[in-house]
Amino acid sequence: MRFDAQLTSLEQILPWRDLYRHEMNCQIIHDSLHEREGWTQSYSLTLEGAAVGYGAIAIGGPWKGKPTAFEFYVLPQFRNRTLDLFEAFLKRSEAVSIETQSNDPLLTPMLHVFGRGLNVESILFADGMTTNLQGDGITVRRSTPGDAAAISQNDLDDDGKWVVELDGNVVATGGILFHYNRPYGDIFMKVAESHRRRGIGSFLVQELKRIAYETGNIPAARCNRDNVASRKTLQKAGFVPCGNMLEANIAGPSNIIVDLHA
Repeated sequence: MRFDAQLTSLEQILPWRDLYRHEMNCQIIHDSLHEREGWTQSYSLTLEGAAVGYGAIAIGGPWKGKPTAFEFYVLPQFRNRTLDLFEAFLKRSEAVSIETQSNDPLLTPMLHVFGRGLNVESILFADGMTTNLQGDGITVRRSTPGDAAAISQNDLDDDGKWVVELDGNVVATGGILFHYNRPYGDIFMKVAESHRRRGIGSFLVQELKRIAYETGNIPAARCNRDNVASRKTLQKAGFVPCGNMLEANIAGPSNIIVDLHA
């Protein structure tokens, strides 16, 4: 059988990407890379000349000079040839690494087969339960220009659209990012060092989850795997771990034998 991968345009793979998103059914961390001009390359996967899926390589931003496979999709009826198609994709794209989230059912197995030197970058969280944390004396409200001084003084995120006010002081900021695949929104927050370990962060996350649902979105979150404080905060607010961001180098040419016409 003849397996191949040919450089194509983003427009040509959009129907495949809809199928990919549907099957993932979760927040896709690198979904927005395609929208950034010059950041990605798209490949059509073919079997005996017929298109059966696609692959995508990140080549811009942090991946400049390090072409990295980050999306890979094969129609279900052709998945018995997934390994062959991925080998063809690697050969044509000249990717040197793979980056994926562990809840990706196709690319994760490819990373474990072809990757070397696995690194776990972060923990991914999905909403698992509704909490009823009590924020005594806490007000969560929209940020205003008048909050700028307190945000700067407390070294808080100035791009957070929501603030926590306690005793008349702004002690935390947070927000929801939507540069992922909607309806998923990525929750972030930061609490002033002087007010940490008091449950303020978890209460803010709980309220941001509520705001996400009220605006027709699904809350999600992530944090560095070594950030114990953040992961405890997220879990206290009802988030549960659902995956990890993984990356690995691709084995050298001597370890991958590819015959596009086998």
